[in-house]
Amino acid sequence: MINIGIYGYGNLAKGVEKAVLKNDDFKLVAIFTRRDPKSLKVSSPNVDILNVSDIKKYKDKIDVLVLCGGSLSDLPVQTPELVKDFNVIDSFDTHKNIKMHFDNVNKNALDTNHVGMISIGWDPGLFSVQRVIAESVLPDGKSYTFWGKGVSQGHSDAIRRIKHVLDARQYTVPIDDAINQVRDLKSPEFITRDMHKRICYVVIDDDKYKDEVEKEIKTMPNYFADYDTEVNFISQEELNKNHSGLPHGGFVLRSGATSDNVNHVIEYSLKLDSNPEFTASVLLAYARAVAKMAKRKEYGAKTVLDVTLKDIAKEDYFDLLTSRI
Repeated sequence: MINIGIYGYGNLAKGVEKAVLKNDDFKLVAIFTRRDPKSLKVSSPNVDILNVSDIKKYKDKIDVLVLCGGSLSDLPVQTPELVKDFNVIDSFDTHKNIKMHFDNVNKNALDTNHVGMISIGWDPGLFSVQRVIAESVLPDGKSYTFWGKGVSQGHSDAIRRIKHVLDARQYTVPIDDAINQVRDLKSPEFITRDMHKRICYVVIDDDKYKDEVEKEIKTMPNYFADYDTEVNFISQEELNKNHSGLPHGGFVLRSGATSDNVNHVIEYSLKLDSNPEFTASVLLAYARAVAKMAKRKEYGAKTVLDVTLKDIAKEDYFDLLTSRI
């Protein structure tokens, strides 16, 4: 049995709760929140609910701590700090800053003999694995990743951190013509804005700040600056009515040749009813690997590229081989 703790209690954390119920080798021990613990209504029975200030009391009770904060400002601080006392896993997804985050986590994990697994989800995460496989099989080719149409939790969270913003949803929308060019074996060259656009629905506290907020969204580095971005200001009621779901998905494609005039396309796709619930399920599968690595004393920062398939599965090694044939 792997004892799990959850740090933070938003949509992703609620997804982790649900994922635990689908995996009988996990037990949820505690949930840690920055809010008043008495204000939380959780769905798991017999779970301790505590303020984050009490977390060190659970150093010997938790095998893996699942960090459910945002990538903009939570995880860059929380993961390097909490790995000093726990084996941790996070879903850090600011692609350009992954190496810096890895290095920060790695130092503290090695110093304290813990495993700190970062950037676990579907991209980075499962899509990363598919890109490696496809590029290894077809070395002479080009890789393409398309996200959406769907709600990006990280980008929505980044908008909500802007002054005067009360709530927001951001949709990443792939451009169909770009996908079709790849599927047609054309191996096109794209810039960032050729592949996706971003559509934002934003609730603010006063309409007089519309121009200010829109400018801050559209110029935000790593999130919106490189994309054609549409910002729509709406009421909270309209947001709740029309944008309460959290769907997502995407495609990884590799177009490549094995000889003259012999071309191939490898495609992997996901269509998700709930981005946070699916991401939570990926986190929990890789939390299993964190526990196994910690037991083997394989300390330090890790990503999906360090994990073998047998470490995310609970089945016996040879059962995995034979039952899938």
